[in-house]
Amino acid sequence: MSDSITATLTDLSGLEQLRLGMEGKAPIAPIAKTVGFDLVEVEEGRVVFEAVPTRAVYNPLGTVHGGWMATVLDSACGCVVHSMLKPGQTYTTLELKTVFHKALKADIPVRAVGKIVQMGRRAAFSEAELRGTDGKLYATATSTCLVMERA
Repeated sequence: MSDSITATLTDLSGLEQLRLGMEGKAPIAPIAKTVGFDLVEVEEGRVVFEAVPTRAVYNPLGTVHGGWMATVLDSACGCVVHSMLKPGQTYTTLELKTVFHKALKADIPVRAVGKIVQMGRRAAFSEAELRGTDGKLYATATSTCLVMERA
């Protein structure tokens, strides 16, 4: 990403930044391609990611590795905080708690829905659920993020 694009993006709200990324008008986080998920909905205080895990992310037990699910949930928890940022603000994750409810297999489409719990001046709290498109709950997460002014 060039410095001019970065400078322009920092003048926008977090919601505006995410919308531009979703529309392909701004770079997205490289982790999205690596892990294989897409931001498909975004509004202030709510985001939705979609993904379909492959056998490439299996653990030795023959199910989707918990780290893959945690990464998708971490992105949903973080991006929902991002959707609340004012121009000139940034954030970082301080804590992520993930609970695995059910084993996930390859080729099952999932959606991670992130919601803001509370947005403060310095701390933000969010939660996310990872469900199959059939409604089955596979994992949940809660996150605490530190909100900062850009240097």
